[in-house]
Amino acid sequence: MADSLYSKAETLLAQALGAAGPDGAIVPGIEPASTFVRGEDGRTRYGRDDDPTLVPAESVIAALEGGAGCLLFSSGMAACTAPFLALKAGARVVLPKAMYWSLRAWVQNYAADWGLTVDFYDNADTASLAAACARPADLVWVESPANPTWEITDLAVAADLAHKAGALLVVDNTVPTPLLTRPLEFGADLVVHSATKGLNGHSDILAGALVTGRDDAHWQRLKTVRKGNGSRLGAFEAWLLLRGLRTLHLRLERQCASAMKFAEHFAGHAGVREVIYPGLASHPQHALAARQMTGGFGGMLSVRVAGGFKAAASVAKTTRLFRDATSLMGVESLIEHRQPVEGPTSPTPDDLLRISIGVEHVDDLIADFAAALAAS
Repeated sequence: MADSLYSKAETLLAQALGAAGPDGAIVPGIEPASTFVRGEDGRTRYGRDDDPTLVPAESVIAALEGGAGCLLFSSGMAACTAPFLALKAGARVVLPKAMYWSLRAWVQNYAADWGLTVDFYDNADTASLAAACARPADLVWVESPANPTWEITDLAVAADLAHKAGALLVVDNTVPTPLLTRPLEFGADLVVHSATKGLNGHSDILAGALVTGRDDAHWQRLKTVRKGNGSRLGAFEAWLLLRGLRTLHLRLERQCASAMKFAEHFAGHAGVREVIYPGLASHPQHALAARQMTGGFGGMLSVRVAGGFKAAASVAKTTRLFRDATSLMGVESLIEHRQPVEGPTSPTPDDLLRISIGVEHVDDLIADFAAALAAS
């Protein structure tokens, strides 16, 4: 946000850094072409790695994160897997035990096939991370707050430990978004987003984003990975992503406030074993979250139901406003019983419901969840 005209994130988002379409249009257009006429320099321009429709959204996301560049991918998984695909055979990666389940499963199931060594650490335990970084590594992954149990990892400490081990620090910033946390400021090398979620916010595209703190040889290698895999985001999806980004600040402000009120209401409720939300003073890493997250604690929380597995399953099926569906941080509120989704090897408690707070009136959400608890 170096340009003083866009010194505030809200202005940057609403104006999309001044992006505009042809003939005075205040909304950027969509360029569907897959190939372009070569310029006088003879350089090939082909849609797999050069599409003008992606530029506005990539520029906005890079500016929000304070990064040197952004690459948009065809899905969050495509963006998440790119840093691993850019590694060489024999590389060692360090991952948190609680993280986006699909990525964890992908690394565990396929990493060994091209010679990656994988070690895990406890998200909120600095000593555990230090032990994992005590020998050389190539990539350290952090997700904070960690989905779906919302542990907080000290990003500055993680950056220091990763760099001493010779590793890049990659931070999944999907849940807080750069409006609440900017990992590059804490020393991260790369930031990844499932832009399907909060950045877009309308549950109508699949998209991923990768942001770098510096344009170096590794960043160029990541560009090659995206080009070689054909995993660039489509033009129409990029246009929709930019449209969603322009209201991110409004949506997130509402979601943070509602999530806090929801969490406070059900903390101590007779039908609830535990409410897990970094904004609650009862959260073990609340003080750290307050230092790392500015402007709120996000729209995601989890509730452990007092009645156990069956009661949790019943609540997820009984709510009427909360939709029982995968994904998060859209305008509609969602609920999901996570352990059955993740499978028998999941570390997630079997009584845990992951809750994504949307932009509905919070009193209606509280009443809906309370009624489902009572019915269970």
